[in-house]
Amino acid sequence: MGWLMRFLITLSYDGTNYKGYQSQPGRYTIQEQIENALTKINNGKRTTFTSSGRTDKGVHAKMQCGHADLEVKITEYKLKRAMNSNLPEDIHVIKTEIVPDNFHARYNVVEKTYEYYINIGEYNPLERNYVFQYNYHLNVEKMKDGIQYLLGEHDFRSFVTENKEKENCVRTISTATVEKINNDIIKFTFTGNGFLRYQIRNMVGILIRVGEEKESPEYVEKFLNKKDRSTGGKTAPAEGLYLTNIKYKK
Repeated sequence: MGWLMRFLITLSYDGTNYKGYQSQPGRYTIQEQIENALTKINNGKRTTFTSSGRTDKGVHAKMQCGHADLEVKITEYKLKRAMNSNLPEDIHVIKTEIVPDNFHARYNVVEKTYEYYINIGEYNPLERNYVFQYNYHLNVEKMKDGIQYLLGEHDFRSFVTENKEKENCVRTISTATVEKINNDIIKFTFTGNGFLRYQIRNMVGILIRVGEEKESPEYVEKFLNKKDRSTGGKTAPAEGLYLTNIKYKK
């Protein structure tokens, strides 16, 4: 193997038209589009893009990060321009930077932040792919009380849709908030050291039940401690979810 330079690439994307982030045979994915662009820039040599983690079908990213090793000699500025020239309009590179060879975009993550948006007002067809169109009243104050039970280190097995009996489901959530940002839109924010697949959408699903006043705020704690997904509420749809920030250890 010849000369290589590792780049950390920060980008954003609209997940609407993709079958998720991760490459899958015969599926139109975000990773595939990024790697196609990198391969073209890297003189046709197939180039892997290793991200901080995957997002599911329909989920968006205001900030996603990944690393790639390039043999071609190129500046950070020219790589950003070249990638944006070769990517579809719904994927955009925000920044590129040269990093040490031992940097890893997934394993060096110390914190991630996600946001989730719900419309409790009139149905808005223009936002149907970007905000969950719930379109009914929710009691935000009760959800504020309920979300506090998710803070700290817990086994989040109750919030994982897939069977994770043998997997470590312990994660730490340092920020968990819910607020009305205008008359119609509710915003949830979660920051933690990592999240399981569907965890955030399932947490939002339980909080919606609290907001509907079908469950008390204390039910969130009871459900968390059950470590059993079978009695949970619905999984909130993908379109309201955004990966918004990634923090790396220095």
